[in-house]
Amino acid sequence: MASEPHQNHLLIIEDDKGRREFTLDSPVYSIGRDPKCDIRLVSQFVSRRHATLVQLPNEDGSYYYRIVDGNLKGKPSANGLLINGRKLQAHDLTDEDKIVFGPNVHAIYYLLKRDAISTVPPDEYDITLISPGMVGEPEDQGR
Repeated sequence: MASEPHQNHLLIIEDDKGRREFTLDSPVYSIGRDPKCDIRLVSQFVSRRHATLVQLPNEDGSYYYRIVDGNLKGKPSANGLLINGRKLQAHDLTDEDKIVFGPNVHAIYYLLKRDAISTVPPDEYDITLISPGMVGEPEDQGR
């Protein structure tokens, strides 16, 4: 599992309450103004269950998110979704997609990819390779 590319899925919401960031890692998110939604939108112009994010697998072991208008039962939102300027029922999110839920309510999706290599960069000047006796004059010399 350690060899899979590490990804951070980030959704930045801007609504009447301001700007908030959500790191996405769950299989499903409900988005809307209902207080029970996983991602709550603060605006009278969005539906209670405006959209749903669904995590889907890529072939390489990573995953991506698809945003779907409305709830998982197929009930669409009142305003629909405007994604990158196009009205869509569903869309596989890619880096920097802009999603408009309603007036002054939008989100930007970021996919931050990091290769899962060692978290510590190799240090060519690692001092643990030098024993104290190799540096300078030995203290007990000449006794």
